[in-house]
Amino acid sequence: MQPKSNIVHLPVYQPGKPVEDVKRELGLSEVIKLASNENPFGCSERAKEAVIYEISNNASIYPDGASVELTKKLADQLGVSTDSIIFGCGSDEVILMLARAFLVPGDETIMADQTFSVYKHNAEVENARVIEVPLTNGKHDLPAMLTHVTDRTKLIWVCNPNNPTGTIVTKDELDAFMKQVPSSVLVVLDEAYVEYVTDASFPNGIELLSQYKNLIVLRTFSKIFGLASLRIGYGVGHPDVVRSINQVREPFNTSRVAQAAASAALDDVAFLNECRDRNSEGLNYLREQFDRLGLSYFDAHGNFIMFDTKLPSRDVFDALLRKGIISRAGWGHYPTYIRITVGSREQNEKFITALEQVLQEAAVLG
Repeated sequence: MQPKSNIVHLPVYQPGKPVEDVKRELGLSEVIKLASNENPFGCSERAKEAVIYEISNNASIYPDGASVELTKKLADQLGVSTDSIIFGCGSDEVILMLARAFLVPGDETIMADQTFSVYKHNAEVENARVIEVPLTNGKHDLPAMLTHVTDRTKLIWVCNPNNPTGTIVTKDELDAFMKQVPSSVLVVLDEAYVEYVTDASFPNGIELLSQYKNLIVLRTFSKIFGLASLRIGYGVGHPDVVRSINQVREPFNTSRVAQAAASAALDDVAFLNECRDRNSEGLNYLREQFDRLGLSYFDAHGNFIMFDTKLPSRDVFDALLRKGIISRAGWGHYPTYIRITVGSREQNEKFITALEQVLQEAAVLG
């Protein structure tokens, strides 16, 4: 029983370490997870009510495979046609479907050298050639990405804000880039953290869709909407592109519960605005603390920030873990950097206290 030869070397995706595992392994009573960019404030009460209703009344009934009601609501909010939207089991599944629909062995796909790992993984599953272009100061180098476009290029991935660095490309930069991308190449603009961004120069990918048929925008309910466990995200693009993706979509790929919760979450604008404001406060606090500690960081625009510990990041990760803080390390091109999710004020303060202790202990040991 031999698997496809091109997948045997692929690593299995490693999510942030679960809180329960850390408590059990280290004998800790309190553990704060700041590793997976989850919303520390939970989800909308309206979404919770929708979940309870669906579980109580419709658990035995298959979901609407086409997500018709949710699609209509989202299309109205975004100002697009219903045939421009496709839902997935998280935006991760939309990424998988894009790779399945458009990549064949020998095709080329372009992405940053430090970005969301799922792009590369799915491209390699399809045996496509992955071309990774170095970030510049943690930011996508769009002009450099253009130089790698050939007649074999099928997909270009742009994560905005970029995960893990948190940097953005501006509207002017993205527009200039799209004008030069051949119409035969599909650009995937991943806006998983779009609702957190407050910078006026940030582009709204949805507004660019009318200009560029070869653009698809990905978004999710896992981040600011706080529905990560329900696994629902979506893509918005030209109907022809969406039709191709739909041809490889599995039936019933999103649940009734997820669809109902997402629909209710879209109605709770006040919750979304509160989460954005509290996230901005948290980012400002972390920046101030890193400045005080003399630690550099990338310009963050999502609900996370990546900073330079000046030490091997794995060592810092382990030391923070022993103090009950789960962070994210292991960024190949940034061996001294840690990514931390913006938590609640209390969580952020506990993280900074733990970080100071780790840095002081390292200085003493050094």
